[in-house]
Amino acid sequence: MERQRSISLKPTRFLVFSFTICSSIIFFSTFTVWVIKSTPSAHPRVHLQVNQSSLNVGLRPLTVQTLTGFRINFTATSVKKPDFVEDHLIRSHNVSGFESFSALKSEAPEESEDTRHKSDASGGNFTTLQLQESVVHESASGKVSDGKKKTMAGIVGKTEIPENQSEEAKKTTTTSPEQIEEKTVKNCDLTNGRWVFDESYPLYTKDSCPFIDEGFDCEGNGRSDRKFAKWRWQPQGCDLPRFNATRMLEIIRGKRLVFVGDSINRNQWESMLCMLTGAVRDPKRVYETHGRKITKEKGNYSFRFLDYQCTVEYYVSHFLVHESKARIGQKRRPTLRIDTIDHGSSRWRGADILIFNTAHWWSHYKIKAGINYFQEGSQVHPQLDVFTAFRKALTTWASWVDKRINPRRTRIFFRSSAPSHFRGGQWNSGGHCTEATLPLNETLNTGFPEKNMIVEDAIKQMKTPVTFLNITRLSEYRIDGHPSIYGRRTRKGTKPSGVQDCSHWCLPGVPDAWNELLYFHLQSR
Repeated sequence: MERQRSISLKPTRFLVFSFTICSSIIFFSTFTVWVIKSTPSAHPRVHLQVNQSSLNVGLRPLTVQTLTGFRINFTATSVKKPDFVEDHLIRSHNVSGFESFSALKSEAPEESEDTRHKSDASGGNFTTLQLQESVVHESASGKVSDGKKKTMAGIVGKTEIPENQSEEAKKTTTTSPEQIEEKTVKNCDLTNGRWVFDESYPLYTKDSCPFIDEGFDCEGNGRSDRKFAKWRWQPQGCDLPRFNATRMLEIIRGKRLVFVGDSINRNQWESMLCMLTGAVRDPKRVYETHGRKITKEKGNYSFRFLDYQCTVEYYVSHFLVHESKARIGQKRRPTLRIDTIDHGSSRWRGADILIFNTAHWWSHYKIKAGINYFQEGSQVHPQLDVFTAFRKALTTWASWVDKRINPRRTRIFFRSSAPSHFRGGQWNSGGHCTEATLPLNETLNTGFPEKNMIVEDAIKQMKTPVTFLNITRLSEYRIDGHPSIYGRRTRKGTKPSGVQDCSHWCLPGVPDAWNELLYFHLQSR
């Protein structure tokens, strides 16, 4: 029988076979990687084609969620503006001029073109909205002009940047508002500037704010000229950041913002309330929680913003020191204890932010005479110069602050004197300012600089940091901003009272600029 042939694999053949297989695998792997790397991706073209198709059939464009939570819509032919643009030359979308962060983060459907046109017809600024869109579109193409970089700088947060955008445009888009404000306002004299007419002002209207007292409601009292509310303070050499109600409420979240002083400080307090309502969905909700209307009665007024658990308060104190009575001869007469702080000071102590003022009442004829009015201890001065008394009163206030206020918890401001603009006499002798409809071209000598210097000297001697909020010069231009004959309502067929108010201010109006300065100092700390 023939022996069956056996099959065997020699070692040499096995090695050759293994080497061939491995070489083939390596070659094909290397070739595949080279092909993948050298072939351009068609994904972007397909992505854009899909978006173009979606536009053709009426579908919504692609929505991209950015790192900061803001939504941006991209199409094949345009880049829509971000949902939130903050620039003091651009009007915000709601009636009071503010944007709400909570509204931006909601999942509400996009505003249609029909809705936008209706909004524009009711007072919106469609031209401004178009400008915003064109600026963002040009930035996406790397064609941002110098005149528009400033507007682009107002975009909050970091958005998705197309690949063809220039490096310069990228840097502009990703700049935060805080960085811009630091660059534009640092080392700038905010008190030196001019008033510029701005159609995006006022920041609120009398209809959007339920807090305006009758004495400051010039429009409601019959003033037909409303241009006085459209002036914006423009410092020389820099831009003052536009007031943002939502950010301001975040600054004072869980805190007490307290105004202490005379009726001019009440003017500023009501202005602040009105400016903050732009970030509240239902301003009446805030108003009704207090349980009573704003009146001119003496006492304190406090309103709580429930969503932020903060209060904005006002306390009457004409002089910051104690108004008292003392026996002079056979009668008890009113005196001013210039060595004793106002007895209502216990209600101010727990505040987180304090804004003081006093000056208006120090110009009263009785006080200017200084006869048997100023008291220290049990002594009533037969006569004392009003500036000497004012200096002593400010020293008393400063001493109280240093002893009673914790600077680690409370930030303190002292607002300078607000000027009056009576012409042809004083308030009780035929003084008037009715004919003024435009700001002055130059400032007037109001007599307040000496009082301001006394305040600044007192602050320099204090160990507690105090910010001097100087609003005197910028307010001196605004002879047109007073209520004049529109400080009260008149019945039809009757003439306005002969007494004019050229000391207080219409709202909206000049006190809004004071609060913009306050806002800047609070957020720049």
